[in-house]
Amino acid sequence: MKALILAGGSGTRLWPLSRKNYPKQFLKLNSTKSLLRETVERLLHVFSPDDIIVMTNNEYKFHVLSDLNSLAEDHHIASFGNIILEPVGRNTAPAIALGMKYCTEKLGCRKSEVMFICPADHVMKPVERFAGYIRLAEGIAGKGNIVTFGIKPTRPETGYGYIKAESRGQRAKSHKYFKVAQFTEKPDAKTAQRYVSEGSYFWNSGMFAFNIGTMAAEFKKYAPDIRKMFDLSFDEIVSDFRQMPDISIDYAVAEKSTKMAVLPLDLSWNDIGSWDSLYDVVDKDEKGNIRIGDTLAIDTKDTLIISDKRLVSTIGIEDCLIIDTGDALLVAKKGETQKVRKIVDRLKKEKRKEVDEHLTTYRPWGSYTILEEGLRYKIKRIVVNPGAQLSLQMHYHRSEHWVVVSGAAKVQIGDLEKNVHENESVYVPKSTLHRLENPGKVPLEIIEVQNGEYVGEDDIVRVDDVYGRQKSK
Repeated sequence: MKALILAGGSGTRLWPLSRKNYPKQFLKLNSTKSLLRETVERLLHVFSPDDIIVMTNNEYKFHVLSDLNSLAEDHHIASFGNIILEPVGRNTAPAIALGMKYCTEKLGCRKSEVMFICPADHVMKPVERFAGYIRLAEGIAGKGNIVTFGIKPTRPETGYGYIKAESRGQRAKSHKYFKVAQFTEKPDAKTAQRYVSEGSYFWNSGMFAFNIGTMAAEFKKYAPDIRKMFDLSFDEIVSDFRQMPDISIDYAVAEKSTKMAVLPLDLSWNDIGSWDSLYDVVDKDEKGNIRIGDTLAIDTKDTLIISDKRLVSTIGIEDCLIIDTGDALLVAKKGETQKVRKIVDRLKKEKRKEVDEHLTTYRPWGSYTILEEGLRYKIKRIVVNPGAQLSLQMHYHRSEHWVVVSGAAKVQIGDLEKNVHENESVYVPKSTLHRLENPGKVPLEIIEVQNGEYVGEDDIVRVDDVYGRQKSK
């Protein structure tokens, strides 16, 4: 059995913490580990590292590598080698089909091989019980079923899809599973209440298990344009992936197939699909508050407060959600956070950078944080990891001044190479090739002052890059 983790989403429902350049699956919301890392660790209870595949895109490649490398180091695992990079997002149906092709061509899987599909950003407890359900699903899928994992509703939630189970179940060891009678997209509140009352409906968790042959046959029957990809090589599919339809596995196959079965899960599950969902799973203090970061709460009850940098204080607040990230502040009533998408949509229409970028941006070599920005200037704090280096690059419209705050830097400016130590500085003129490197064993921190008629991030002519990022033409 193979596991395919879908980690390419650009989640917006946890804005302003989750943004396009650093989405939900990489956030450390309730621990020191990202949601992606926690997902991989859960799967290690069932799968070997060689049987786990992570699908993401080029933009998130180095975030994934960072999580997997730290996990491998902590668990004394040689490496996680199975990473698939989607050239462009095309929703879950083409992504799953691409994963199936990877398994058959690159891993030598047969049509009888069972694949388990899951998102990278869910929370499930206890882990041992979840592992048992995956093993049950392997047997059910081996009989030619496409298994979905249903969550018993605890409330009339309008943010989830629902699965209606047929009344007559079948037994897999000590557990029952059911044929699927119907899939329903996110209902209104009245309909959701009826579903909960009827008792035969489950939340759609977005997880699946099937053998490759069964799913390939269902693609042929219900999504032939996706099925055609199996006649190509894996590399050819990647090259032509942009031509794939943008469609979910639910619409493409699940809602049409007669082979669907639902396995109810008796455990704690949350897709962290909204700030309300996060409030449900994080430990609270005696007043029902969740306080993360530098916060002060007086006469405050049942409220989530997250502060990324500065002090956030509240007085007389109840049933609220307050998320401060330095460049954006969200204040909402509990129960209203499914509407965060409306804010994101408005920001997109206004082409605001806050929908995509944080003040801190992560790169394969480290990170940079924008400290100040104005007309013709920008000030950054740059952190370069030990042994890492930026690309060899130049800028047409700005000069740069670097001051080393801690660590030691090796710099190349034109034909000059030199070492720069703490409290020393160098100047990089416009249109001059340059590179910054950390040859030491501790992080290098510098302050960069940019000056020029244009200080946008796209004024980078990249000539050479050790991380394989696209060079400028």
